[in-house]
Amino acid sequence: MPMVMADQHRSVSELLSNSKFDVNYAFGRVKRSLLHIAANCGSVECLVLLLKKGANPNYQDISGCTPLHLAARNGQKKCMSKLLEYSADVNICNNEGLTAIHWLAVNGRTELLHDLVQHVSNVDVEDAMGQTALHVACQNGHKTTVQCLLDSGADINRPNVSGATPLYFACSHGQRDTAQILLMRGAKYLPDKNGVTPLDLCVQPLELLWHSLDEWLVLIATELMKNKRDSANITSILLKQKGPDHQDATPTPSFATAGTEGRKELSTDAVDLKTYDVAGKQEACADCQDVISMTANRLSAVIQAFYMCCSCQMPQGMTSPRFIEFVCKHDDVLKCFVNRNPKIIFDHFHFLLECPELMSRFMHIIKAQPFKDRCEWFYEHLHAGQPDSDMVHRPVNENDILLVHRDSIFRSSCEVVSKANCAKLKQGIAVRFHGEEGMGQGVVREWFDILSSEIVNPDYALFTQSADGTTFQPNSNSSVNPDHLNYFRFAGQILGLALNHRQLVNIYFTRSFYKHILGIPVNYQDVASIDPEYAKNLQWILDNDISDLGLELTFSVETDVFGAMEEVPLKPGGASILVTQENKAEYVQLVTELRMTRAIQPQINAFLQGFHMFIPPSLIQLFDEYELELLLSGMPEIDVNDWLKNTEYTSGYERGDQVIQWFWEVVEELTQEERVLLLQFVTGSSRVPHGGFAHIMGGSGLQNFTIAAVPYTANLLPTSSTCINMLKLPEYPSKEILKDRLLVALHCGSYGYTMA
Repeated sequence: MPMVMADQHRSVSELLSNSKFDVNYAFGRVKRSLLHIAANCGSVECLVLLLKKGANPNYQDISGCTPLHLAARNGQKKCMSKLLEYSADVNICNNEGLTAIHWLAVNGRTELLHDLVQHVSNVDVEDAMGQTALHVACQNGHKTTVQCLLDSGADINRPNVSGATPLYFACSHGQRDTAQILLMRGAKYLPDKNGVTPLDLCVQPLELLWHSLDEWLVLIATELMKNKRDSANITSILLKQKGPDHQDATPTPSFATAGTEGRKELSTDAVDLKTYDVAGKQEACADCQDVISMTANRLSAVIQAFYMCCSCQMPQGMTSPRFIEFVCKHDDVLKCFVNRNPKIIFDHFHFLLECPELMSRFMHIIKAQPFKDRCEWFYEHLHAGQPDSDMVHRPVNENDILLVHRDSIFRSSCEVVSKANCAKLKQGIAVRFHGEEGMGQGVVREWFDILSSEIVNPDYALFTQSADGTTFQPNSNSSVNPDHLNYFRFAGQILGLALNHRQLVNIYFTRSFYKHILGIPVNYQDVASIDPEYAKNLQWILDNDISDLGLELTFSVETDVFGAMEEVPLKPGGASILVTQENKAEYVQLVTELRMTRAIQPQINAFLQGFHMFIPPSLIQLFDEYELELLLSGMPEIDVNDWLKNTEYTSGYERGDQVIQWFWEVVEELTQEERVLLLQFVTGSSRVPHGGFAHIMGGSGLQNFTIAAVPYTANLLPTSSTCINMLKLPEYPSKEILKDRLLVALHCGSYGYTMA
């Protein structure tokens, strides 16, 4: 199976030819064959080999999915084509009634859909809920997919089991462009079984909004009467929303009057969709999103004013319980706005970010957005208000340069960072190694790369290696180092700085530690990273009835403290509380918290203190633990094809030159470790950012890997300009000489930069 996933078709072919293995054997609980695995992973060569060996292209797993279902779900075009060549049936439904075209419609894979619909006997095949591919394409707003299905004869007014048509799906999910396509093709405003039409769906959120505005404005007026000293400040917020003609208006003495005028102003912006006749319904539906967008500025001003009223008597950093109650009460209206445009949280309701209790109500909506969009929001608001638009620049003041010693990089860096101005570090970083002239982005990247490796140096006792041998976890016995908490705070600063400036670090942590950074509770499965056997024991306790086993477990455990075992209660009086079938889940959770959190709580707190100096908790929670690892450490493997595709050539070199062809052949022959050295030699970083080589940063933003020609002289080594990600490659006379000189440069010069 691992060989199929890696598409090692030659090894698979050899194994199959020398064994009696059944190529249609179904693995595991889901009962999938190797052909399923190949289709799911896009392993084309292995897929073809298995088909030639007699693998059944229409074999269904326990969920009813064929290999074609999995290839369609993941957009594996080549696999789909090969499966169709070997008579894969495109009309097979899985247990939920989904066909391959349903999967393509869900993910908006129009190009593949064009290839598949010609093999489909019924483009309107329904799933278990009566939904066709057109329904799901409309729900997800895939415009080109909708057009393709309509061109292929899909029924535009077909209802599902609840009577909802494709237009109903588009309107209920705020897909304005998709709704316009359907209306232009003649879609009707048919009601569902509850009598709700697509137009009703557009009007409902506005009716909720207008109904609530009166109450909000009255609340503001009431609060202002209690806090008259803030009247001018709060009234100005509303007046600023009225446009340039109202900027010079004098705030009225009575805020109740201002509230009334503000309500009138809001009302005049509303589009009364109910007054549209049949001919105008199409325009009304299309304009609904514009109304919501237009109203958002004024609505946010009203809410912000109330927020200020409630917060004026609260200590700094605390959100008023009254405002929390208010948001919870009007949760439906706010979620209506956020659902249709999640970015509205950042553009208009940004003050909700200041209160985790409120933000948690909308987090599931935000986290459902694409990772790329969330990254853009993260950096947009992380750097909002900074004077320098470039994320990293060279400070002109000599005192702003971080001067560190290469032979004591951890301690010297800790000293200079702790003394540096935090605001200036957010704006930019300049690093110089003592006794070296080099400066610039290559040096900054090298500093982060070496320093992140030093953070997990066993000599400092800060982190311990996890059971998998590749990730690290805070050391519960780090107090053996008297400065451990200061060092943890410094480690948090370094990772926060790296994330702030989009620099990658040469370290991977356990999933549980990423959860601690994000404020996500750990669970018993996270114990496996530090003690797999213990995690299995906890799983066994949860899976089995322990009533009559005589385990005699109590709510206390023995733990190792510097080689001595100590009894630690999991809760007050835990040593006398037996673990039973009824309370075993609580026991497992408390054991997990002890092993994964309580035992290292001071270390976590110190780390987060440093991390939050540069990364606000409200912004980092946009991501989960897997995404945070990508942001901090980049991709774990180097894709040579992606590298080649995103490389530029200059100073006389072109892609077809013989030296360039030799170079890429050599790169293919390098080990993964040597490729990392090459990447570090040229860019200063050993990691590829999320998104691949197209997203590598240079001194002035995105900067592709570049190869420049240099005249050849005997024994000349390649050199690099790390600030611009440029490899200066001599015009070597043979591939052998090129490889020899390149390896010498990598192993002798991957660290240490001068003015190059």
